[in-house]
Amino acid sequence: MFHVEHDKQKFYLKPKDHLVSGEFFELHLRPNGVLQTVPSPTEEELPAYYKSERYISHTNTKKTLLEYLYHLVRSYTITRKTALISKLVNPKGSLLDVGCGTGVFLKIAQKKGWEIYGIEPNPKARQEAIAKVGLKVFDTANTLNLTDHCFDVITLWHVLEHVSDPKEYILSLSKHLKPGGFIIIAAPNYQSYDAKHYKSYWAAYDVPRHLWHFSKDSIRLFLSDIGFTVLRSIPMYFDAFYIALLSEKYKRNKNSYFRAFIVGLISNTKAIVSGNFSSLIYIVKNKKS
Repeated sequence: MFHVEHDKQKFYLKPKDHLVSGEFFELHLRPNGVLQTVPSPTEEELPAYYKSERYISHTNTKKTLLEYLYHLVRSYTITRKTALISKLVNPKGSLLDVGCGTGVFLKIAQKKGWEIYGIEPNPKARQEAIAKVGLKVFDTANTLNLTDHCFDVITLWHVLEHVSDPKEYILSLSKHLKPGGFIIIAAPNYQSYDAKHYKSYWAAYDVPRHLWHFSKDSIRLFLSDIGFTVLRSIPMYFDAFYIALLSEKYKRNKNSYFRAFIVGLISNTKAIVSGNFSSLIYIVKNKKS
């Protein structure tokens, strides 16, 4: 379990919750290289930090240019995601998408011939997902409904950083994985150029909704410690631009598309050598499979 061990942690940064509360939280560096949000909200407190119309992953609205850009990029990335899982498992198999939001990815995968299921804790987003794909989407509390299902692929697109105990969560999900199956994890990388450039204003810290913050090396170490191996990592190029755009707004209190484009471009260019892209997709397998 990810116990809070303050004596073994070092202060790293003090970012602000720009989305909901305006509160400041500290990031503490753990010995394995993972950053922890301190103090972490309790299970009872956490839902209040998601109550914002600006929390884009839980809505399909396109009222602002930022929302429009988000959904434009999302359409492209979903196409890439479905192509990725189809390369891993051919012919098509069974898919569990954890934190499926409004079900857009599930809908496309379903059309491509995948047997799909989803988990989504947000009630509004979950109802939208059910409207798209049918009664294949469950609340987190109803994950036991999936006991009799084994999946070829389990996806966590920007989910792992939200869960209170990543170790137990991955181990629990892996029980629903077929032998030889894959877990796919997408997560921000706090060692990217854009993260270092914006420091506490980096939007992908997204405290306190993001309880944990991974680098490319720390997520590999974390997964290895619990019996999993990263087969390869894949860059998410557009994240550098989108995160930079949000970060500019947080830092300067205004949209600065040109600055954000330049920072995103520099971040991706430097990452070609270092591998430290703003966000990465990790293809993961149990070491024993």
